[in-house]
Amino acid sequence: MYLDDAALDGGERMSMRVRRPGVRDGYDAWSTTYDETPNPLVALDRRYTMRLLEPRPSERILDAGCGTGAYLRLILLAGSSPFGLDFSRGMLRVARRRLPSVPLAQANLDDPLPVRGWVFDAVLCALVGEHLENVSLLFREFSASLVAGGRLIFSVFHPEMAAAGIEANFEREGVEYRLGARRYSVDDYVDAVDRSGFRGLRVHEFCGDAALADEIPWAAKYLSRPLLLTVEARKT
Repeated sequence: MYLDDAALDGGERMSMRVRRPGVRDGYDAWSTTYDETPNPLVALDRRYTMRLLEPRPSERILDAGCGTGAYLRLILLAGSSPFGLDFSRGMLRVARRRLPSVPLAQANLDDPLPVRGWVFDAVLCALVGEHLENVSLLFREFSASLVAGGRLIFSVFHPEMAAAGIEANFEREGVEYRLGARRYSVDDYVDAVDRSGFRGLRVHEFCGDAALADEIPWAAKYLSRPLLLTVEARKT
């Protein structure tokens, strides 16, 4: 689960071993079951983020942190040309099997992006920001890779959840793997975007709701709590 799972009772959780494998190794291990794991944050993100992106035919779109390729597929179906980056080789292997025609590359988003010479109409970065050390560099790199007027859609685990000690995690064979969540604030993300050559910022905070609880019943504990932060902006 991306969030702590109330489906476990206290005894089960107390008896479960905990491991912290690191972000890349953790997502490598999670990759084969990631899309089958009930995940309220991912469900909420998939409800809203593609509506914000609105991919258009013939657009070149960078998906930075593409994971198993769920958004790459939707971008491709919209008639756009996607390019995927991810830190995890395991995630990229799943994406490659599903989308053999889409260009993919392994990349650490805390480093300069390996897209020099590429220019994109839009950049999507979904649900990876809480793992990053250098968000200011990331948004500068996004700005450099966009055409003038190109748009950025950024979504992230809401900082209030991270501040409460909730983090990315999944379970396997009696072991809970915790992948961490850095303690950024909403202003940290928004200010970093604003300083990187973007204009027209629009910030949205999405909460757990009844539709989410219907889809994933244990997510009812997140009703009216902010789970997802998104930022829309355009390159100047």
